[in-house]
Amino acid sequence: MVEAQDRAELCFPQLLNTSCMKPNLRQSESILLHVLVFISVLTVALNLLVIISVSHFRQLHTPTNLLLLSLAVSDVFAGLVVTPVEVVRHTTCWLIGDLMCFLYNYVSCIIDVASVVNLVLISVDRYVAICCPLHYSTRITVTRVKICLGLCWLYSVFYSSLFLKYDLTQPGRFKSCYGECVIVVDYISGAVDIILTFVIPITVIIGLYMRVFVVAVSQARAMRSHIAAVTLKHSGTVMTKKSELKAAGTLGVVVAVFLICFCPYHCLFYVKDAPASALLAEFAIFMMCVNSCLNPVIYALFYPWFRKAIRLIASLQVLRPGSRDTNMT
Repeated sequence: MVEAQDRAELCFPQLLNTSCMKPNLRQSESILLHVLVFISVLTVALNLLVIISVSHFRQLHTPTNLLLLSLAVSDVFAGLVVTPVEVVRHTTCWLIGDLMCFLYNYVSCIIDVASVVNLVLISVDRYVAICCPLHYSTRITVTRVKICLGLCWLYSVFYSSLFLKYDLTQPGRFKSCYGECVIVVDYISGAVDIILTFVIPITVIIGLYMRVFVVAVSQARAMRSHIAAVTLKHSGTVMTKKSELKAAGTLGVVVAVFLICFCPYHCLFYVKDAPASALLAEFAIFMMCVNSCLNPVIYALFYPWFRKAIRLIASLQVLRPGSRDTNMT
C-alpha cells in the first residue's frame, strides 16, 4: 500500500529509482503561480496593443517606435513562452523530453538578451534625441534602426548558442532525475553572463540616462530664463520645477524598474544555500515576468498616441479603409 502510494507521487512510476517526485505546492506558491498566469495574459495583451499600434498606423513608423515595437515583440514571446512554461515547470512534471527542455531554455535566453539589448538601443535613441537634437534626424534613421534591430536579434541568437552550447550537445545532462527541466551554469560562465547581459548594459543605460537628465534639467532652466524674460518670474519657476520633476520621475522609473526586476535573477548566481536559492529563484522568475508586463506601460502607455491607438483598436476603427493614415497626434 505504501509502495503504491509512493509510486503515485512519482512523475514516472515505472522508473522507481530514477523518477522525480511530483511537485507539492504550498498555498503561497499556488497563489503566486495563479498571479503569473494573469501576468502572462496581461503581458501578451498590452504588448500586442503596442505591436498593432506601431505596425498599423503610418504616422507611428518612426525610429523610436520601431525600438518599442522590437521590445514589445520580445515581451510578447516572454508572455507566450517563458511565463506559461515556468508555471508548468512548477506545477507538474516535465514530460516532453530533454530536447524540449533545451529549446525552452534557448528561447528564454534569446528573449532575455534581446530585451536587454533593446533597452540599451532605446537609451541610445533617447540620448541622441535630447542631447543632440539637431543631428537626430540624420544619425537615427528608420533604415539604421532596422539594421540595429536585426543585429540585436542575431546577437541574441548567437550569444544564447554559445551560452548553452553544452546543453545543446548533451541535453539533460544536468538533471538529477527524470521529470525535471533544469539548467546549470558554472561559475565562470555565470560571471561572464552577468557582465555581458547585466553589468555592461545597465552601466550604459544609467550613464546615458544620467546625461539625458542633466541636459533635460539644463534645458528646463534655460526655458525658465526665457519665460522669466517675457512673463511673470513666479510662473516660470513653477513650470521649471514641474519639468525637472517630470524628467527625474520618468527616468527614475525607467532605470529603477529594470534594476528591481533583473537584480534578483542575477543575484541568484551568488547564493549558495539551496533553500534560499530555491526561494530566490521563484522570486526572480516572478520579477522578470513582471518586467515584461511593465515594459509597455513604461515605454508606451505614457504616450498620448498609444492611448489614442487603444481607443481606435478597441472600437475596431482600425478595420476601416484608410485608418492607417489616421492622425495620431
